[in-house]
Order: sequence, then C-alpha cells, then structure tokens
Amino acid sequence: MDFGKVAVLMGGKAAEREVSLNSGRAVTVALQAQGVDATEEDVTSLDDLVSIAKIYDRAFIALHGRWGEDGVVQAILDGLDLPYTGSGMAASAIAMDKLRTKWMWLGAGLSTPAFIWVSRQMPLILDDFAIPFPVIVKPSHEGSSIGMRKVNDLSELAEAVAYAQEFDSEVLIEQWITGREYTGAVLNGEALPLIELKTAHDFYDFDAKYCSNDTQYICPCGLDSVVEKRLQALVLQAFQVIGARSWGRVDLMLDDDNQPWLIELNTVPGMTDHSLVPMAAKAAGRSFERLVLDILLSIPSSEISVHKR
Repeated sequence: MDFGKVAVLMGGKAAEREVSLNSGRAVTVALQAQGVDATEEDVTSLDDLVSIAKIYDRAFIALHGRWGEDGVVQAILDGLDLPYTGSGMAASAIAMDKLRTKWMWLGAGLSTPAFIWVSRQMPLILDDFAIPFPVIVKPSHEGSSIGMRKVNDLSELAEAVAYAQEFDSEVLIEQWITGREYTGAVLNGEALPLIELKTAHDFYDFDAKYCSNDTQYICPCGLDSVVEKRLQALVLQAFQVIGARSWGRVDLMLDDDNQPWLIELNTVPGMTDHSLVPMAAKAAGRSFERLVLDILLSIPSSEISVHKR
C-alpha cells in the first residue's frame, strides 16, 4: 500500500519529551524497514505542524504527555486536514485528564478506585479527609507517573498535594489498591494479551517505567484464561467509553479479592525498548514492524480522502 509521505511526530514540549524522541525514532526505523516513506519530525509549535501538513500525507503521532497527547495536536491536525494515527481530539483530551476519565467510567458503571478532587476551587481540607490510608496523589493531567507520590498517613498528605500542584492545578487523591498490577493494550478493537507489572518501587513510577532494569513484565500474565478474558473485556469497554480509537493502553489493578479497578487510559503509549504495547503485540504474534504498520493502517479512510496537499 502506498501511504505517501508519513511524518512521525515526536519530541513535543512535555516532561516526557525524551521518551517521545525514543518512541519516534523506533517507529520511524520500523516503518522505513517496510518501505514506508517515513521521516522523523521533532515538533514543538503550531508553525511546525502547519509546515508539516503542506508536505506530508499522513502523521504517525508518537508524542507523549501534554500538547501532543491531550487533544491539542489532534485538534490542529483536524483543522489542517492531515490524517493522523490514534484517538481524536475529544477522546485524547479526556484520557489525558485522569479526573474526568474516572467520572466517565463511574458514569458507565465501571469500577475505579475512590478519589478526591483537589483544585483552586476545591482545596484540600485535612479535617474532612475520609479515604483510608495509604493513598496515591497524582497530577490530573500528567503522564508517565510524573508528580505522583504514595502517602501513608495524614501528616504526609499536604506535602504530596503541594508537590503534585507543581505540575498541575488539578490533583487527584486516590484510594490505594493492594494487589496485582496489569496493563491491557488495545489494537484496532482487539484486546492484546495482558501484562503483569512487578516492581520493587512503591508503584510503577517513572524510574520503574524507563530506567530500572529490575522491573518485571510478565506476559503471558499467568492469570486463568477465564479471568484474563474478563479483564480484556473490561479493558475494551473502558477504551470505548472514553471514545478512544485505533490503539492505546488501559492500566488496571486486581485486588486480593480479584476485583478489578481501572486506573487510567493512555492514548499514545510509549514505543521504546521498555514499552508495553510492543511487548503485548509480540505475545500475540505481531512483530514491532507489523504493529506500527497496523497502527498506520488504522487511520480512518474518510480522513485520508479529505486530505489534499
């Protein structure tokens, strides 16, 4: 198939810039190996995207975090009529917002840990805090576990919230779930094999994701096939409720009573040598090259027919 000229969008302006550069390079090499006319494009501005739309036929989004994964770039590309991989503007914006993702899941009757919303309008009131400890404090709009801390008692809570507020004006204080951690990749309507994550850290933080050599990724995950299929169905439902498309990854916990709890949805997961979607794809019999080609092929044909350079 002739894809025309493909821009692999990478870099960006978020805290995950270096991870995005690594993802973009890997994607570009894989596409080029299959004869696709793909080129790395380090993008950080509207002007960059406008220039790209004039000379490329499609965009493979390998941007992580704010600006590139939160609907901003997607909205710009929609306005420029440049077809792109992954979720559209609305789903990207919602998925990047942990708070509103959880509200949507709750509205659909899906299980997600209890939480408290902290913002300028909803300040933290320690005397009224009711979630049992430990809890985990998260910036609502960051990825890769940036700004997150586990908190074991009330004396630590205000400091952890203040730290998260260095990254975001909205903060989530979430019930800590004790159990096993899993991630479920989605590719074109298919739930790929689950991966169990094991780390010596308190949780799967930035270092565990991108730096540590002792983080364990277990795939096949070892669950009973009936249980895994039930969790895969939940992953697909969580993905669909947000309106995501093409590909992504849903993180979840399985507590000691085998109750699943949805944690978050990533619409542009990492594509590095530590990344989980390529690992799940491999377990399903797809090479990395086949995976990136399938993602590129998933761009809706209606968008491709509109674009004219």
